[in-house]
Formats: sequence, structure tokens, C-alpha cells
Amino acid sequence: MSNSDDLITTSNGLGYTTSSANHPEQLVKPPTNISADEDTIEIKIEFGGGLHLIFSSQPSHKINIPKNIINEDGSKQPVNMKYLVKWMKNNLLSEREEMFCDGDGVRPGILVLINDADWELEGELEYELRDRDEIVFISTLHGG
Repeated sequence: MSNSDDLITTSNGLGYTTSSANHPEQLVKPPTNISADEDTIEIKIEFGGGLHLIFSSQPSHKINIPKNIINEDGSKQPVNMKYLVKWMKNNLLSEREEMFCDGDGVRPGILVLINDADWELEGELEYELRDRDEIVFISTLHGG
């Protein structure tokens, strides 16, 4: 059986949840060579509105990323949403980049919440991430 640290509880957006313990073959961990320590922060990322389908069909991810990033001039800066979006594009996105990315940011039609608040209130790409932040991406575009 799997270790409890490996379990991921997922939701279909309608309130129904399932645990990866019921379907261990669906357990996908984001690729990262960064382990949790004092130089990293843990971020919870969730997807709604069907976006999880382009992120390995996993609606929820917990990742560890560096607390600080090194600028071109060698100075340190706290990690921000711009870095996270690029990191997600390179490490989590499994297909159809154009459905998520638009330049350095996310495409129009994707609502981004930072700790349950619209990211426009938090500074969008310049928001400095903190340990245990919860970031939710919801696609508001759909057919019909």
C-alpha cells in the first residue's frame, strides 16, 4: 500500500472527492529535484473548469519551489507568480501550452485565485509567494 504522504485527494469540482489510495495507478507527482527544506516554500496548486486535463488530469498538486530566485545581475528576489507560471509550464503542463500560457502569464479567460482572492487584488505576476499559499486556476471558457 502507498505511504500516507503519497496520497492525493482530488475533487471533480462538483464536491465529489476521491483519494489516490483508491486508484494508485493515477498517482502522479510533479517532477522536481527540489526537496522541502528551509530554502524552499510549499505551494498548493488546484485547477478547475477542466484545466486539470492539460496538467496530467490531476486537479491538485503540492510542490516545493525555491524561496528566492537569482536575477540576471546575481541579486536575490523572492519567488513570484511569474516564476510559478513558468515553472508550471516547464514541469507540470502535459499538453496544449496555448490553453494555459499567454507570454509570461496565463491566457485571458483563466481566473486565478491566490488564497481565495482574485490575483488582480494581489499584484498578479508580481505577487511574492509565501509558504503554504494556495493558488487556484479556473477556466471560465467553455463550449455550449
